[in-house]
Amino acid sequence: MKKACIFDLDGTLTDTLDSLTFSVNATLKEMGLGSITREQCRSFVGDGARCLIERSLRVSGDESLVRIEEGMRIYGRIFKENCNYHVKPYEGVCKTLEALKFRGIRLAVLSNKPHPQTIDVVETFLGKEIFDRIQGQCEDFPRKPDPTAVRDILCKFKVKPGECIYIGDSEVDMKTGKAAGVFTVGANWGFRSRELLEQNGADVTIDHMEELLQLIVT
Repeated sequence: MKKACIFDLDGTLTDTLDSLTFSVNATLKEMGLGSITREQCRSFVGDGARCLIERSLRVSGDESLVRIEEGMRIYGRIFKENCNYHVKPYEGVCKTLEALKFRGIRLAVLSNKPHPQTIDVVETFLGKEIFDRIQGQCEDFPRKPDPTAVRDILCKFKVKPGECIYIGDSEVDMKTGKAAGVFTVGANWGFRSRELLEQNGADVTIDHMEELLQLIVT
């Protein structure tokens, strides 16, 4: 039986695509640049805020990224104010988290979203008491797919890699889980396709959050 679950946030626990698209386009508008589509934003997320803005600037008129620092400043301000815009948990997430908590499973969130906004989204939509650790992108750890933060969580939980499940919706998440040596689950309802998750090392993919409960006892 597994003793811990580490979750990605965007596209795994919460549908945050509207908040990300809105904040990026508000940033680009303030910079006098063209907007991106929701589907472009879906493909741009996963590697942290800077990569999101870099990719958005390139397709919106700043191909050489001469305004990247300006964009990051504006985006940081706008996203801080709008990180909860139209956000909602995916179906079955809250129920499954409660069931895992009831079973004594240690729960953590590991996101490439900036740390303050990661905490804000988790506590607003999933509760303040459900997770034992919430970790967003910060200077203390390299961003995913580097496995350092996963290993730190395992150490703090006193859990071996073989006793943990990592679940996420992107190729970044699959690479993170595999690099950390944990059982890696792809969330098919998120921002990437089942095929991409499998190509990047998912041990298994699931269509519904409730399926995670079956994997805990294997």
